[in-house]
Amino acid sequence: MGRSCEIERVTGETNINMRFNLDGQGEAVINTGIGFFDHMLNSFTRHGFFDLNLSVDGDLEVDTHHTVEDTGIVLGNAIKKALGDKKSIKRYGSMILPMDETLILCAIDLSGRPYFSFDVPFTAERVGDFETEMVKEFFYAVSYASEMNLHIRKLAGENNHHIIEGIFKAFAKALDEATMIDDRIRGVLSTKGTL
Repeated sequence: MGRSCEIERVTGETNINMRFNLDGQGEAVINTGIGFFDHMLNSFTRHGFFDLNLSVDGDLEVDTHHTVEDTGIVLGNAIKKALGDKKSIKRYGSMILPMDETLILCAIDLSGRPYFSFDVPFTAERVGDFETEMVKEFFYAVSYASEMNLHIRKLAGENNHHIIEGIFKAFAKALDEATMIDDRIRGVLSTKGTL
């Protein structure tokens, strides 16, 4: 199976089933019930060369919050589980990604110590059926569930669709780099001997 896992999470607000493979081909089957969110997760999968099979049944009659946040929790748990002992991973990954007028910075440290910094102002309340404020909630959930240090910054950009898509793509590329195996690294890349 390699670096992959399957996770099911059931609460009173969401029912989530996820199969995730760090060493995939960029293949995705995704249904969260939120069209724009599905589009972003497809971009994440494709640009990070991950495989993701995701089904979410959430309380969308309330709003999108529980569906998006809980998906972030499950994705973070999946990343952590798929990484296992983190032996020989590069640990750090970063990307400055352009998308038309937009420029996004994303930097990751798979340190085992969660920290999240997000500096991305939006000028619209929603894109399609997706509230822009949920971008921060999603990545906060991912960072803490996976125990990663995650920084996301908007360096330039006006179109909210481009900004959000740039974030998901930059995160994918940075995570792909951070999770790569480097044969020069024996054990883990830490003077403490653990991540």
